[in-house]
Amino acid sequence: MARRWSGGKLVVASHNAGKLREIAALLAPYGVEAVSAGELGLPEPEETETSFIGNARLKAKAAAEASGLPALADDSGLSVAALDGAPGIYSARWAGPDKDFGFAMKRVWSELEAKQAPEPRKGAFHCALALVWPDGEEAIFEGIVEGDLLWPPRGTRGFGYDPMFLPEGEAETYGEMEPERKHASSHRARAFRQLVAACFED
Repeated sequence: MARRWSGGKLVVASHNAGKLREIAALLAPYGVEAVSAGELGLPEPEETETSFIGNARLKAKAAAEASGLPALADDSGLSVAALDGAPGIYSARWAGPDKDFGFAMKRVWSELEAKQAPEPRKGAFHCALALVWPDGEEAIFEGIVEGDLLWPPRGTRGFGYDPMFLPEGEAETYGEMEPERKHASSHRARAFRQLVAACFED
């Protein structure tokens, strides 16, 4: 059974503003005082693991140890079956040092074109969440959403690869969707529902 949240501050172990906004919105109903690793001046650890869960655990553990506070880390990304799971855990790195996801989306599509991958071209967003307490106790959750990859990208909402991802059963990409709708159904939302049920709800 996962440890229950007992109130106070929680470090969101991320320097990504878009990710921070989504996590803060999802935590807000539970009275969580969220502070980002960036605001606390915590360094970003090198992501040396080979899975989303491994990297989420690594980031949360580093933030909890450095801050003395419980820390929540998300590791998420886009996996494309026709590209053998790439970009996967390297999703952010495909955007380069300038975090240019327009370039990253173009790279995904160019590589699919080079492989002559049949359409519809399938992808899946993965999200792993790790909640780690300063004493080392942890809880891990994972959410996945499958969908089609589109070109050209559609919409200016969301972040990352959202504009090229059409979730199964939807008519709008995550880049077109109202944030509230995305928050209700995304890979992060699915992982969060598990986190909330295990650690935050009475």
